[in-house]
Amino acid sequence: MRIQSFLALALFLMGVAAAGIAMLTQPFVQAVTSQAPQVDVKRLEAHVRHLSVDLYPRSFDQLRNIDLAAQYILAELTAAGGAVTVQDVLVDEVRYRNIVARFGPVSGPLLVIGAHYDSHGDAHGGAKDPRGYTRETHTPGADDNASGIAGLLELARLVGRTTQLRPIELVAYTLEEPPHFRTEHMGSAWHARSLRAAGREVEFMLSLEMIGYFSDEPGSQSYPVAAMSHLYSDRGDFIALVGSLSNFALLRRIKAVMAGATSLPVYSINAPPWLQGIDFSDHLSYWHAGFPAFMVTDTAFMRNRNYHLAGDTYDKLDYVRMAKVVQAVYAVTQQR
Repeated sequence: MRIQSFLALALFLMGVAAAGIAMLTQPFVQAVTSQAPQVDVKRLEAHVRHLSVDLYPRSFDQLRNIDLAAQYILAELTAAGGAVTVQDVLVDEVRYRNIVARFGPVSGPLLVIGAHYDSHGDAHGGAKDPRGYTRETHTPGADDNASGIAGLLELARLVGRTTQLRPIELVAYTLEEPPHFRTEHMGSAWHARSLRAAGREVEFMLSLEMIGYFSDEPGSQSYPVAAMSHLYSDRGDFIALVGSLSNFALLRRIKAVMAGATSLPVYSINAPPWLQGIDFSDHLSYWHAGFPAFMVTDTAFMRNRNYHLAGDTYDKLDYVRMAKVVQAVYAVTQQR
């Protein structure tokens, strides 16, 4: 009787563990196959190089360059065919800007896809230099997050080629990086609040947060919890889709579409807010506003050792695989 009880308990615990793994990683999602259009790899690189080299540094304290970055993005989104508007973001009497490109019908549940264009900078440390910055205090921000903006701009070119049947907003956010991160001053927080104030229904939001760094080297991928290494690859050769525990079914649907549009492996996780990195981007602002939101990421510092450092340069990114990420996200925009 004791043995039977023990076996029953063991089977129950194994079932709970299996269910937990399925909730977190969704290993059995059936891909929804689609044929996404080609993405121009050279244009992706040109965007990243311009933002991270010509407009270096583009942090909150470098007003000229962050404004030039906004102007560049505005021109590119307009050329892609979007109905482009500027949303002012006023912080400490300084005017920053979100750039919003609208596609498709005016009404209906809205799909929001965004990326931040500012880069990390230590204004206090940089002030010790006559220029206001050094390579040690201000990162070029190629992966973080010129890669996300490059993906957003090329996504706009794809979306703008045909008539869209659903309303889509592609948004380039200002002020994602510290000292504004996790505050009401984030550009994404301003955008999310404006949608809530307007009573707009948001189907979901995708944040493109660092989508350009990949590695096939064993051990190149780390995780916030050691046990996760048994569930995922130890190589940084995939793109991750990250969501909260409350949006399990929706994340599963998005993952199926992304996985069916590209040969790039797509991993996913639904996780509680205490898991490190789960809310480290602009999707957090939409969670606060009550909207479903997800992050598309190469996992940042868990893979890219140059995160927030001088080594985050355009030549270290993989633009072929970045193009596959854009294809996967484009497929999401075409699914209803």
